[in-house]
Amino acid sequence: MAYDPSDLPDVSGLTVGIIGGTGDQGRGLAYRFARAGQTVLVGSRSAQRAAESAAEISALPGVPAGGGVTGADNEEVARRSDVVIIAVPWDGHAATLTALAGPLAGKVVVDCVNPLGFDKQGPYALPVPEGSAAQQAAALLPDSRVCAAFHHVSAPLLADPEIDRIDLDVLICTEDRELVGIVGALAARIPGMRGLYAGRLRNAHQIEAFTANLIAVNRRYKAHAGIRVTDV
Repeated sequence: MAYDPSDLPDVSGLTVGIIGGTGDQGRGLAYRFARAGQTVLVGSRSAQRAAESAAEISALPGVPAGGGVTGADNEEVARRSDVVIIAVPWDGHAATLTALAGPLAGKVVVDCVNPLGFDKQGPYALPVPEGSAAQQAAALLPDSRVCAAFHHVSAPLLADPEIDRIDLDVLICTEDRELVGIVGALAARIPGMRGLYAGRLRNAHQIEAFTANLIAVNRRYKAHAGIRVTDV
């Protein structure tokens, strides 16, 4: 069946929380969803820092006046959100999710963390005992609905107010097929994006690892490379 955005569910009323919302990736996603009119909660370990970041996002071009962007500590964001995007650094991934397992119970959790290391030869994929960051999230959050998505979206593109469209595909891995529609519909809120099912969570490893290749592409060609799947 070909990709058909008309089949996507209406997600405009969902509250999207970003854990790690003051980092580059989280902040960029928060801006794009706010710009689309989504209610967004920016999360951080520091509630004050989250509130400051939310105020800055609210003032950016394209965000509706009085747009629903607020900040709070990670626990409150997890508790108040319908969909929670995990955008924390890899070295804090396990500890953050362990601490939030309670408030994340029953929530849709979208993990976009890339376990990467860096040395003189550039970025490389790190081994993860569970197989991938997304599988680690699923293991630590047994009562949440976990999927992997938004790994290959350039933070500078997300943050640039002059860019209206971001033409790329968001690859979604999950055991829960309903999440493909929900997360795909959220991706489609950003003009130019599509969300495509890319297999079960066990396939998330190569998607996370491929980010190292994209970073190499970007450095070589001074670009902000993403992924576009053909013939879909």
